[in-house]
Amino acid sequence: MGWLFISFTMMFVGALSGVTSCPPSDRAALLSFKNALNEPYLGIFDTWAGTDCCSGWYGVSCDPTTQRVADVNLRGESEDPIFEKAGRTGYMTGTISPDICNLDRLTNLIVADWKGISGKIPKCITSISSLRIFDLIGNRISGDIPEDIGKLQRLTVLNLADNAISGKIPASLVGLSRLMHLDLSNNQISGEMPADFGKLGMLSRALLSRNQLHGSIPASISKMYRLADLDLSMNRISGLIPEQLGKMRVLSTLNLDSNSLSGQIPPALLSNSGVGILNLSRNSIEGNIPDVFGSNTYLMALDLSYNNLKGPIPKSLSSAKYIGHMDLSYNHLCGPIPMGSPFDHLEAASFMNNDCLCGNPLRTC
Repeated sequence: MGWLFISFTMMFVGALSGVTSCPPSDRAALLSFKNALNEPYLGIFDTWAGTDCCSGWYGVSCDPTTQRVADVNLRGESEDPIFEKAGRTGYMTGTISPDICNLDRLTNLIVADWKGISGKIPKCITSISSLRIFDLIGNRISGDIPEDIGKLQRLTVLNLADNAISGKIPASLVGLSRLMHLDLSNNQISGEMPADFGKLGMLSRALLSRNQLHGSIPASISKMYRLADLDLSMNRISGLIPEQLGKMRVLSTLNLDSNSLSGQIPPALLSNSGVGILNLSRNSIEGNIPDVFGSNTYLMALDLSYNNLKGPIPKSLSSAKYIGHMDLSYNHLCGPIPMGSPFDHLEAASFMNNDCLCGNPLRTC
């Protein structure tokens, strides 16, 4: 009988300790977060009622074992039936309450594309050590990126694009050793890129376009062996294009357009068969276009327009496996346009406003 009593006691204690709903502290944090926001059209916060925030609260998910809130996923543009029924995308105003930081087991915080959420990123966000995805794209968030953002050692996605964020890229950001996706585009971020940006060894996408960054492109970027997409376009970046970028084996998209880059195009950048999209337009790049194309060249887009390039169009372009879109306009190129592919499908706009180019589709030589 003794073992039956012990077994019954253990079951009774287990039942008492079993967690069946979210703790009051998590519920209170969510309600404070809700109270700082106003969503007038869809009524998504109408579901945030009752004592159990793990059950039926729109966009909230909990750890099934601990019943602690693990995910807050609120997207203003979604295929969810609530959007289809309303026949519109989401719109929300207000600010992000610092009380969200009381959800200390949070792994995903996504408050994206609501268009009207303003205020600053709560500094305490860096205390949520479990955070893996932090996505505030498409709002009106202002102020700086928290200086100690590097404390979020589990972060894999940081998306703050399409806001009004200012200040510099924090030096600690390069310490996010697990970061795979970084999007800071279309903000008001200024200053230089950290010289040791290349420490972000797991990063596959670095999207920093449409800001006010200046200085040179850090040579350390070439050490990012997983980087496939680098977009630094529409900034104020100057100096030379690092030759090492052409030796990056995974790099497939490089957008450096609309900056103040000078010097010549590194030959390795054009001979890198992995690069499929290359945009160097609207800079101050000079010299000849390196004649290094070959049968492995597969470019969906090559844009070298609005620079100071001179000399002939490289004949080796004719040996390329594929070139979809190419724009060499507004340079100082001279000589006959090569015949055959890919030139036979390009229009005159791809070659206009050069010094003395001739041949199809321009005037005959």
